[in-house]
Amino acid sequence: MRTITRTPVGAPGSGPYAVVVDPQDATWTTLVHSGQVARLPAAGPVEIHDLGNPACRPSQVTMGPDGALWVTRNGDDRIDRISADGTRGSFAVPDGAGPYGLTTGPDGALWFTALGAGAIGRLDLDGNVSMTVLPGGGAPAMITAGPDGALWFTLNRSGALGRIDVDRDITLHRLPDPACGPVGITADTAAIWFVEIDAGRVGRMSPAGDLQEFDLPDRSARPHAITSDRAGGRWVTLWSGHSAARITERGEIAELHTFHDGDEPHGIAMAADGSVLVALESGDIARLHPGR
Repeated sequence: MRTITRTPVGAPGSGPYAVVVDPQDATWTTLVHSGQVARLPAAGPVEIHDLGNPACRPSQVTMGPDGALWVTRNGDDRIDRISADGTRGSFAVPDGAGPYGLTTGPDGALWFTALGAGAIGRLDLDGNVSMTVLPGGGAPAMITAGPDGALWFTLNRSGALGRIDVDRDITLHRLPDPACGPVGITADTAAIWFVEIDAGRVGRMSPAGDLQEFDLPDRSARPHAITSDRAGGRWVTLWSGHSAARITERGEIAELHTFHDGDEPHGIAMAADGSVLVALESGDIARLHPGR
């Protein structure tokens, strides 16, 4: 049985949103309503990094190939880098791009979704930005590196998954329900997993495009983010369901952990010890400790 501990981060209303764990086992989270990023070290007080614009809406975070934290700023079209010693750099992307999802690509660059521009962007470690506009836009949301050496992303408003390789070749995979609203996405060694926030489903797609979809018991739970664990499962945040669930390979719920009404669980990540970190927009980072 897992136990849950909660750590408040930021000022009231700052809104923890995305979460990632660094190589020192510190937890980073974006504070989407206050223009900040918080770091929770394995031991010691919470550190707050102010990004200089309360309206910048820091959205997604990833650990870059250089060992630094990278964060998209959806509100003012920038991507920031925060090094281990707290040094920060900031890189502009095209006006109106609305950078949101973020991941490290197989080529050692940062790849991001441009929600406002309907495009996929690439940012190298020198700050050079290039953009690839998607056919039909479709509101690209989150992005992950797939098992096939390409980047995979969700298209929230067109009910599809997209694939882009490092040569910018794009393949779109339309889902059966065009109104399903895919958002979160992750990958394991064999497939891409994603959630459909408007349909209450979890999906699995092979690199060849073979699709399986699994209805959640509560179709109104609004699954938001998803991550893979080391035991062959996936963890999903259920925004309206006030909970986080572990999903098996067959799409069944193996564990379900409920938070308080109004907590709004969003981002989710795995720690080295098997703990599950959940960003609660109400103000805390929840840690689901491994069962004993």
